[in-house]
Amino acid sequence: MEFSLFLEPVQVQLPEKPWRPGRKRIGETLSIFRNKTDFPDLKGVKIALIGVKEERNALNNEGCSKAPDFIREAFYQLFNHWPKLKMADLGDIKPGYTIDDTYFALSQVVAELIRADIIPLVLGGSQDLTYAIYKAYENIGRLVNIAAIDPIFDLGQDEEPLNSQAYLSHIIMHQPNFLFNFSNLGYQTYDVDAEAVELMKNLLFDVYRLGMLKSSPEDAEPLLRNADIVSFDISAIRASDAPGNGNAEPNGFTGDEACRLARYAGMSDKLSAIGFFEYNPSFDHQKITAKLMSQLIWYFVEGFANRKDDLPTPESIDFVKYNVRIEGQQEDVIFLRSKKTDRWWIDLSFGHKDRKKYERHHFVPCTRADYELALTDELPDRWWQYFQKLM
Repeated sequence: MEFSLFLEPVQVQLPEKPWRPGRKRIGETLSIFRNKTDFPDLKGVKIALIGVKEERNALNNEGCSKAPDFIREAFYQLFNHWPKLKMADLGDIKPGYTIDDTYFALSQVVAELIRADIIPLVLGGSQDLTYAIYKAYENIGRLVNIAAIDPIFDLGQDEEPLNSQAYLSHIIMHQPNFLFNFSNLGYQTYDVDAEAVELMKNLLFDVYRLGMLKSSPEDAEPLLRNADIVSFDISAIRASDAPGNGNAEPNGFTGDEACRLARYAGMSDKLSAIGFFEYNPSFDHQKITAKLMSQLIWYFVEGFANRKDDLPTPESIDFVKYNVRIEGQQEDVIFLRSKKTDRWWIDLSFGHKDRKKYERHHFVPCTRADYELALTDELPDRWWQYFQKLM
């Protein structure tokens, strides 16, 4: 399929007078789709920006469809520190006659980019577009993990139509289902129903309160290292740092904390798609939020440029194996530590050789603290959670 048929050219131009002096701004080094007859050559491209000017299923955030060009304007003016990394801006998904048409077009484009080993970086638009990104993996036939940086779970109410705050339930109920795990980073307890928290835990999903990650930000790294898709809702950042959102809250991640999360996502060898959603220029004083979003993208690219290719496989030789015997367990708990990065995984590949579709999920990112907990004869929650998923 010629997916360029779903796209229209970028209209944003790099300002003649930059914010700061210097050379090699990103807008000068990107391959940009500017002419309908001259689509960029994708050979060697590793990251591709895609705008989606869609808000028909946005809640309390009318105007977010204008976001992509404001983000581009800010991102193009940042400096490129990765001369060997080839990136492209493929323009915007053409708005469909119905929103389902937009979802279809986005899922087709994302699927083709992933097949070409190119990371689609989606600029929304509303967060329900995460559903379309997820459906791209149905086209590929791959079980995936989704991580959402979001102050709420976006489960919606029973049988609520698909929208920006009810997309997750549609992913969970979609058949055939290709969701293996979901992680929420930064939910704010007072904005979330207690029953919803219990439901997420019963589904064996990872849910981490804002306060937990602010006090221990390194705990976010294994969650993002385990994700195939990251969905970043800008309302997860506090309003003082990111006012450009109709659902902005007084509490949330700070701008620098959010940039750290974006860098963690970029460093993940497993991640193959990311989306930034819910930015609304209508609420953005002095374009502060647009600048922050451009910096989130910059840090994601910085993380990607520093990937170390240390994803474990059964044949890996770049890992140290630690076998821990826990009383009452038939099998040893096996940990792997990367010789390249000193990052840790739990190895759950034992006894699952006949279930090929789960192979990518046999190695679960963890922390050294999980290993140290096992040494005290206590089974880490992370081990038990994923063991149940693979039973």
